[in-house]
Amino acid sequence: MIRVDAHHHVWTIARGDYRWMSPDLSIARDHGLDDLRPLLAGITATVLVQAADSEAETAFMLDVARASAGLVRGVVGWTDLAAPGAPARIAELAGIPLLKGLRPMLQDIEDTGWILRPAVQPALAAMARHGLRFDALLKPRHLAAIGALAERHPDLPVVIDHAAKPDIANGSFQPWARQMARLARETPWCCKVSGLVTEARADWQVEDLRPYVDHLLSTFGPDRLMWGSDWPVVTLASNYRRWHEAAAMLLPTDTHAAIFGGTAVRFYGL
Repeated sequence: MIRVDAHHHVWTIARGDYRWMSPDLSIARDHGLDDLRPLLAGITATVLVQAADSEAETAFMLDVARASAGLVRGVVGWTDLAAPGAPARIAELAGIPLLKGLRPMLQDIEDTGWILRPAVQPALAAMARHGLRFDALLKPRHLAAIGALAERHPDLPVVIDHAAKPDIANGSFQPWARQMARLARETPWCCKVSGLVTEARADWQVEDLRPYVDHLLSTFGPDRLMWGSDWPVVTLASNYRRWHEAAAMLLPTDTHAAIFGGTAVRFYGL
């Protein structure tokens, strides 16, 4: 069975486009595949996801994937979806076999409804037309409106990153749970079981995560869930192995084939 980490990053700080990254963070240094490989413990394929809103980031990740000896099977890149030339650029990117999808950094855009702006719709239609996937980097504030994306672009494959970042640290469950259930019911979207530990308390325990993981499993089901490490961001709250083992404990064994492999393979076409 193929084992997939469906969400991780690498970065080179000197390029200067990781604007979200405070220089005092422990992760504010270069991270590459050579740092990740010793941590994988049986994982044989990964999806490399953008962490900067620049074309240079996409080119960098594709170079990393090409040189990865088959480890990185897919890249989720970035291009300016609101640019007038976005549909043509998307057609070019879709011709690169390793480029599987695109991700605007919605969590960092002040306008909660940015993805629904008229200027962005031609790019989203082009993504669907050319077979690219959409990684939705959401926060709970987006959940009430984001379902309109499925109505406008029913053929666009979407995965919700980091389960939309519920406020686990403060035990906030509603309205996140209700809104996620509605998205699971009314759309065909997938969801990543990733990024949860960095939303929990610094002294998090596995049981703190259980209500959220149980809810994702009961609403999306294993065939629409995929596990991701969110490395190296995960190291702000844990380490790769602890989060991997916690997820394996929280998810029933009979769901592992899908969540730790099959869903990502199918969704991204790895």
